[in-house]
Amino acid sequence: MARSQALDYATLEAAARWYVDLRGEVPDEATREAHRRWLERDPRHQQAWERLARLQDKLGQVAPGIARPTLASARAKRRDVLKVLSILLATGAAGTLAWNTTPLPTLMADQRTGTGERRRVRLDDGSQLQLNTATAVDIRYSANLREIHLLRGEILIETARDDLARPFVVHTAEGSIRALGTRFIVRSEAGRTQVCVQEHAVEVRSASLQGPAVRVDAGQQLSFRQDQIDPVQRANPQADAWTRDMLVVNDWRLSDFIKELQRYRPGHLGCDPAIAALRISGAFHLGNTDTILDNLTSTLPVRIRRFSRYWASVGPV
Repeated sequence: MARSQALDYATLEAAARWYVDLRGEVPDEATREAHRRWLERDPRHQQAWERLARLQDKLGQVAPGIARPTLASARAKRRDVLKVLSILLATGAAGTLAWNTTPLPTLMADQRTGTGERRRVRLDDGSQLQLNTATAVDIRYSANLREIHLLRGEILIETARDDLARPFVVHTAEGSIRALGTRFIVRSEAGRTQVCVQEHAVEVRSASLQGPAVRVDAGQQLSFRQDQIDPVQRANPQADAWTRDMLVVNDWRLSDFIKELQRYRPGHLGCDPAIAALRISGAFHLGNTDTILDNLTSTLPVRIRRFSRYWASVGPV
């Protein structure tokens, strides 16, 4: 028997979405085939689906007033996926999720956004915090320090002057960023944190490296891991376009564009390697990713294949 593998948040969320999609209406054969292909792509997919089967058995033993409405209410909307996902996580075996990918802190975060959602929050000191898609943060203000813990995703911070002169620090799994009176963006994913400074400066420290902090000034950006800080580079001038519900790209590879668009779209969005090197530029409104995909077919030699609401692929004509 194959050894059980750790299930990350994305895998469990995908399983929950497939559950909602297949249960919400009578699925056609294309949807069933897409689901079968998803199960075959990775042993963890099958493992997550089997946990869902066990979940239904357990819910069948719960009082009808609790179990039946929970499952019967599963629909395509985000809140219903989260209901299924939350129950799926709560009934999972202890230790299944690695610390760096566990969704439990995310689900319990002080502030969080779902896929495609963005939010602005005013902090107690007057600072402004904006959360991009699929982002979760904890906020910790004390007598001596103002701290934001970015659990996943991307945020934009505009710090306010603090009467207590408390330092403002953003923490990620890879290290920390101290604001020096500034406006800056922090994005954390796949073991890497990227910092883009738009006003004033920040100081960056990685979790495992000793030595002085690296200063990043306005118009600059850098990426770092727990044990490595990359050189400072010129900042992307459109890094904050998401705060205006826009995705702005200039001569990007199509595969990179699709990967970025995936962040704002629930489910799976693939790009065929045959068209990955095509170039794309433009400003795209993130309010409707289906419209963005459809418009690609009028400017590039590509076609969009949709197997369900949560499974699409961009390929050659």
